[in-house]
Amino acid sequence: MKTSRPIWFGVLILLLALSACGRDPAPAPFDPNAAATQAVATLYAGMTQTAQAVIPTPTATAAPTPVRTPPALPPPYPAAGYLNPLDTPHTYIEDTCQYLRARWTSTNAAPGTVVMVIMFHSIVAPGGQATDYNQIEAGRFDILMRDLHEQNFVAITTAQLADFLETNAYIPPRSVLLVVDDRHYAQYFDVYFRPYYEQWGWPVVNSWISLNDSIGAAALPENVALSQEGWVDYQAHGVVHNTPISEFVSEEYMLSELQGSWDAIAANFGRPPIAYIWPGGGFTPRAAELARQVGYRLGFTVNPRGPLMFNWIPLADVADPMRPSYLPEGAVGDPLMVLPRYWAPDADQQIDNVRAMGQEAAAYAEAHRAVELEYYDIVCAPQYGPIP
Repeated sequence: MKTSRPIWFGVLILLLALSACGRDPAPAPFDPNAAATQAVATLYAGMTQTAQAVIPTPTATAAPTPVRTPPALPPPYPAAGYLNPLDTPHTYIEDTCQYLRARWTSTNAAPGTVVMVIMFHSIVAPGGQATDYNQIEAGRFDILMRDLHEQNFVAITTAQLADFLETNAYIPPRSVLLVVDDRHYAQYFDVYFRPYYEQWGWPVVNSWISLNDSIGAAALPENVALSQEGWVDYQAHGVVHNTPISEFVSEEYMLSELQGSWDAIAANFGRPPIAYIWPGGGFTPRAAELARQVGYRLGFTVNPRGPLMFNWIPLADVADPMRPSYLPEGAVGDPLMVLPRYWAPDADQQIDNVRAMGQEAAAYAEAHRAVELEYYDIVCAPQYGPIP
């Protein structure tokens, strides 16, 4: 007879079977190749992370500043159609940066500022008639002066002209320098020029001959008194005067005329002259050099070639068979010492041309302004600084 087992025993067997089903399977056998591969991969990953932490991330470098090429500068204003074919504009400022800085400084004279220099040898009294090519009748003289004023010309002094030509210092856009050649008594200035000084404040230049002869002795005291009023500007016109400077005179004579006139004017009128008005229009390259050595800043010929502008003087380089009396000035190499002058009898006919040249020169400058300022910015500004 079989003995029966308790119920709890069956339950115990069932629980043991279920427990056996939830255990982990037996571990796989050890594979040395797989282990080595895994170790190398782990080491490489660690080295990569370390290198990334040590090596900085490269940064982008700035592009190099491009080199700016200065533009070509334009030639001087040509004044086509206004000048004689053999009379061409000459410049005299060698430093381009200095020229451009003075040209475009806003407080200086504007481009196109123009100067008429007019010489008067003799004004014929009312009722008389001119009998010589260098004379102008009183009535025509009055018309000339009023035409200049109506066309907005303003008379300036020699010092103003020198400052303008040298540094482009401000003067009125249309200026005129009135130059009386040879000695005259004070009455001459009182009759013909004082009315325009009193009306418009116009000064006049007296080209003084310094020879101490009877005329000089008589005219000097009243001219000294006139100079003290301040509106008659005394400049040098030689000592002997009647023997013009040429290649046929000695250097000693040249120097005696230049230095003697300088010394006499300084002694008689209280200040040295600025300009030498070449007697008879005679000059040579050596005489111009001596004039500079004495201290003159300007010189004037008798050649009516055209007006004056800053760094722009119309001169001739060769003799003109159609105008044989006009000495060519180019060989002098110093335009400021051989400045042209209009003759009084013809000056009125030139006013419109001078005015037109000034307007054209202003337009020409404006058309090339951007190019000139770009050149200055590239070439000049590093040394000279910006244009005021």
